[in-house]
Amino acid sequence: MVQVLRASWALMLGMFMLQIGNGLQGTLLGIRGEMEDFSTFDLSVVMSAYFAGFLFGSRMAPRLIRSVGHVRVFAALASLISAVFILYPALTEPWAWTLGRIIIGFCFSAVYVTAESWLNNSADNANRGKALSVYMVVQTAGIIVGQYLLLAADPSGYLLFIFMSVLVSLSFAPILLTATPVPAFEATRPMSLRQLYEASPLASVGMLILGGVFAAQFGMAAVFATQAGFDLGQTSLFISAIFGAALLAQYPIGWLSDRIDRRVLVVALAAMGGAGALLGVFSTGSFPAMLVAASMVGAASNPLYSLLLAYANDYLEHEDMAAASAGFVFVNGIGAVVGPLMIGWLMGWIGPAGFWLFVTALLFAMTGYGIYRVRVRPRPSPTSGEATPYAPLSQSASPVAVELAQEVYIEAELGEEPEAN
Repeated sequence: MVQVLRASWALMLGMFMLQIGNGLQGTLLGIRGEMEDFSTFDLSVVMSAYFAGFLFGSRMAPRLIRSVGHVRVFAALASLISAVFILYPALTEPWAWTLGRIIIGFCFSAVYVTAESWLNNSADNANRGKALSVYMVVQTAGIIVGQYLLLAADPSGYLLFIFMSVLVSLSFAPILLTATPVPAFEATRPMSLRQLYEASPLASVGMLILGGVFAAQFGMAAVFATQAGFDLGQTSLFISAIFGAALLAQYPIGWLSDRIDRRVLVVALAAMGGAGALLGVFSTGSFPAMLVAASMVGAASNPLYSLLLAYANDYLEHEDMAAASAGFVFVNGIGAVVGPLMIGWLMGWIGPAGFWLFVTALLFAMTGYGIYRVRVRPRPSPTSGEATPYAPLSQSASPVAVELAQEVYIEAELGEEPEAN
């Protein structure tokens, strides 16, 4: 752990501050949009735009970095993010926020590609899995802290937007001032969707579904909380419960996934998350029940991303893992773009319960499909002869972080001791 922090403390500190600003952004826009009388559909488009920009950025960022270098990319993106954050309260129109969210999504995606390339370069075979674990904890902790920063000022004013802008600007200082070079990342061409599905039907369908679930958590949770009548403190606690439970559940689930049939664990987690979301459908008037529902969904859905990736890698040749990982990032991104639009439509039709109804439908659909796959296909033997290790990942990870996890898997296949858990 000390070695990891010594090699990449500037990256970890910068990403922590960056995630505070990004975590605050999603929540603040949902609350402020309601104050500005945006319709539920308008807000769903705004939230979806981030994921569209992120998906586009994950494909364009490597080319941009190769063209002008990581320092210039970082400086340009810092300026763009700060500018958009300041302009949000000045241009309170749905079209302006949608355009801003596309830009923000693109910028954050490129930042992640650059930062995670650095993480990969600074790690070695002995600590790659541990570095990824620390990075994931730092990212999630930043998002949680961002929820409580919401209580520092009135969302109807400018101050919180200024806080976000300052945090993002400061986050780049330790990264840009370090002497450690950041390598350019060569994007891996993803498998075709057909090849991806043939490689692992359960992982392919699961990744698509999880994209919608993650978009609900990161994009529309604040919209739901506002429509459900939560005050600022309750909203912060509600969203923190989602990500806090996800953080606490990652490692026990990782330990368990290395010891039992991963398909059974996928089904169990999806069913648990679906049950939590169903509790939310029928308990929108009870805040304690909402916290339980949020915790159950967060603890189940977020670790599923890492679990599905590990399951797919069990049956892939290691030379195919990078291509599959790029494909999974793309599929997950498609689900994340569509998710907020569907939630917005449901919430406009039946009210706040539509948020939970959407998550319930997705997670129970994954449960049903998982049961189907277990029944129609007996458990095959892993390609490598034994299961690859589980490596914790956030669903907001760029293709670089996913490929970093893949290197942990490949090292395990080649007989090197991984440090994933």
